[in-house]
Amino acid sequence: MELIKEDDGLEPVSPSGQYLNSKVMSVSILGILELEIPIDDSQAMSFFRDIFVPINPRFSSIMVTGEKGARKWKKVRVNMENHVHVPSFSSPKGSSSPSENDSFLKSYISQIAMQPFPQGQPLWEIHMIKCPTSEAQETLIFKLHHALGDGYSLVAALLSCLQRADDPSLPVTFPSVKKFSSANKDDRNIGLRKVVSRCFSPLVNTVRDFGWSLLKSTCVKDDLSPIRSGSESLQPFSVSTITFSLDQIKEIKSRLRVTVNDVILGVIFLVTRLYMQRVSTNSNLSTNSTALVLLNTRNLRDYKPVRDMVRPNSESPWGNHFAFLHVPIPKVKPSDSQFSDPLKFVHKTHEVIKRKRSSFGVILTGKLLEIMQKCRNAEAVAKHISRTARNSSMGISNVIGPIDKLSLANHPLKGVYFTAAGIPWSLRIAIFSYAGNLRVAVGAEQGFIDSELYNHSMLDAFDMILRDACQKQ
Repeated sequence: MELIKEDDGLEPVSPSGQYLNSKVMSVSILGILELEIPIDDSQAMSFFRDIFVPINPRFSSIMVTGEKGARKWKKVRVNMENHVHVPSFSSPKGSSSPSENDSFLKSYISQIAMQPFPQGQPLWEIHMIKCPTSEAQETLIFKLHHALGDGYSLVAALLSCLQRADDPSLPVTFPSVKKFSSANKDDRNIGLRKVVSRCFSPLVNTVRDFGWSLLKSTCVKDDLSPIRSGSESLQPFSVSTITFSLDQIKEIKSRLRVTVNDVILGVIFLVTRLYMQRVSTNSNLSTNSTALVLLNTRNLRDYKPVRDMVRPNSESPWGNHFAFLHVPIPKVKPSDSQFSDPLKFVHKTHEVIKRKRSSFGVILTGKLLEIMQKCRNAEAVAKHISRTARNSSMGISNVIGPIDKLSLANHPLKGVYFTAAGIPWSLRIAIFSYAGNLRVAVGAEQGFIDSELYNHSMLDAFDMILRDACQKQ
């Protein structure tokens, strides 16, 4: 990292930006855009240079260190040739089939996910895969360092340079987020016991959640299992995806009277236990396994233009505004090896998330990180976060995408998905909704997790939950 003497007037790097780009950890987000038709190289370079880079000053800035050790963003000139890569792929037979290109793409994503960003240049790259796959005629991979912003910020940035495919003049629309509540809305009928419970439950939940989060970040580790190798270092991982219908997920949500997120997490937790059983008949389905679920801490349900996000005191500020929720994966008793009640995974998830949302554990954890930053340094906080990830079994992130089909420079996008790199998980799940579908990207540690078996198990888990939910009146 460059050391400078004069840093007056430079924008300081946020504390979270320093945690995520440190000696301990360097986290990046890979956004994959699948194009229906190939894009011309010159047209693409013009788009990246004139539309993408100017979206935010951080895309043309590098992280530097001042005399007093404070990190700042320094504006530099962007050399596009250093950021845009077009890998070549040739089959021994000459021409390659889409299935061969699928394997190449998967290997290439695994390769660039493990590579650090070059020093002395802005923290982003774009990789153009010119060969057709089974999903797209061309694939664009945006590799963006997490220090630039979180998933919400980076998706907002991408949306700022995309248009609706049906009519570019119309605004992009997003799913409505409505939480179902079966509670009686007439507070006059609430008894004294419920009033007392509502007053004290947040306090009890806060103490429990904060205490448990502190233990999980220090001394309490998840059990080793078929989804947790326990490796202390970063391991290569492969990325594969599965697509689900949002209409079917909403059907489950309505019948079970829960939220869409409850359904998604319920499916992921069911498939995880199902996979454990299938990968080894002797697997313990009652292991202590925890998922770290990333939570956007902005109190907003849609995206704001980047120009509004970068303004001072914005209600939807640019940057990293997220927290982790420790969510235990429901255990399965030895007597229930047939998974007789798959819906319990959704219901238990609903109960846990509802309880955690009524506590202030996430806020206290954020305050703890601030105190660690002030009393020690960013490296200490990065170690704390990295240890938290290593002690858990998997990571889950969910980003809401647009209802509309989008286009990039008049090139329609068939699909969009993302994954995160630089975090020591054996299993990572990234979820993105787009144009009526839900794309689930499974990042599985190579040589440890059988991603094909996991994906097949996920389809079975979804069918099990859908079938049982539809039988409910």
